[in-house]
Amino acid sequence: MRAVVQRVLSASVTIDGEVVGSTGGPGLLVYLGVTHDDGADDAAWMARKIRDLRILREEQSASDVGAPVLVVSQFTLYGDARKGRRPTWTAAAPGPVSEPIYDLVCAELERLGTHVERGVFGAMMQVTSVNDGPFTVLLERS
Repeated sequence: MRAVVQRVLSASVTIDGEVVGSTGGPGLLVYLGVTHDDGADDAAWMARKIRDLRILREEQSASDVGAPVLVVSQFTLYGDARKGRRPTWTAAAPGPVSEPIYDLVCAELERLGTHVERGVFGAMMQVTSVNDGPFTVLLERS
């Protein structure tokens, strides 16, 4: 499982002109990629890591300040472009495998008391963000 976590002043996801998820202000934008062997333990680990990561202002975490987290599914985090000009996606889990894991990460964040907003799994989305810093961290659990 991979996540790109960005500290943002604001972030939102729009589909067909309608905002479906938004931080509503400062928080975290998370792009989440799932691979074939990810499971519930990986989802729980990732949720705790995202929630407790001290990357907000003054080294605070989302749990410290109640910051919202916008989670967007992102299979392209497992793209491999080492050969040729077209990336391959073989390391990314297919939708029937990855969607339940994505849902588990979001549900675990919520269970831990985090306000979670979501993109729509598998949809063509427009993501808008104002990165704060900029500050971006790659998390990986293999």
